[in-house]
Amino acid sequence: MCKRKEFNSPRAGIPARRRGRVAAGFTLIELLVVIAIIALLLSILMPALQRVKKQARAVACQANLRQWGTIFEIYMQENDGYFAYGDSSGRWRNVLQDQHRDRSLSAFCPEAANTNKHGGTYGTWTQENLDADYVAQIDGGSYGINRWVYNRTENRDDTNYWKGKNHRGLNNIPLFQGCSWYGAGPDDIDFPPEYDGHTGSTTGHWRDDNMRRVCLNRHNAATNIVFLDITVRRIGLKEMWTLKWHSNYNTTNVWTKAGGVRTEDWPQWMRSFKEY
Repeated sequence: MCKRKEFNSPRAGIPARRRGRVAAGFTLIELLVVIAIIALLLSILMPALQRVKKQARAVACQANLRQWGTIFEIYMQENDGYFAYGDSSGRWRNVLQDQHRDRSLSAFCPEAANTNKHGGTYGTWTQENLDADYVAQIDGGSYGINRWVYNRTENRDDTNYWKGKNHRGLNNIPLFQGCSWYGAGPDDIDFPPEYDGHTGSTTGHWRDDNMRRVCLNRHNAATNIVFLDITVRRIGLKEMWTLKWHSNYNTTNVWTKAGGVRTEDWPQWMRSFKEY
């Protein structure tokens, strides 16, 4: 009598009552554990990813400003080192139109590019201007010029104006930066923003607390500026008061360490920022 030949099977040693469990897949508890692990990993990685994205936008902002600086420099080289007269001769974008005719270079910081958002740290501005042919042109952006670089001569503040780049110490004279309006004229007596995103002034005049227009917390307690030597640097928000905004600007004013500022003198939201 022939005996049945037995084959070695991976299921041969498993009792019949347990074979059904092998094909059942994950249990509910195992699935919940996997979901919890994934959620934990995401909570760890997301802040890091957000920081990387903000750093990338900050680098893109600096590259953008460097290109704008080149356009400003070309204009001044073609005009004996001087910039335009000022607002009465057109906004800076129209003044520079020969150097960027197709307007392909963005006037928006990557951190502030929402044209529907006005005011505040990430706000943008819009302005209707007339181009060289007197055709209405709607411009917008979230960068602005240091208005003290204009070539103005006729008013009581004419000695404050740089008029161009024929000066020493160009690497400390701001030219173009993040701004809540198309331009600002900061002074050494300007107060800091009362809260993050406070860009307005007391009277609304362009010379009243204009530092608030450029003291924007877009890049982690800092902003980006292109200077008159066409270098671009990351500048701490409190460091803004140490820059040479106009020719008579006091760089050791009361908002600087040299001028005796104390941490408690700053608005609450700025007190943890680095002192300069």
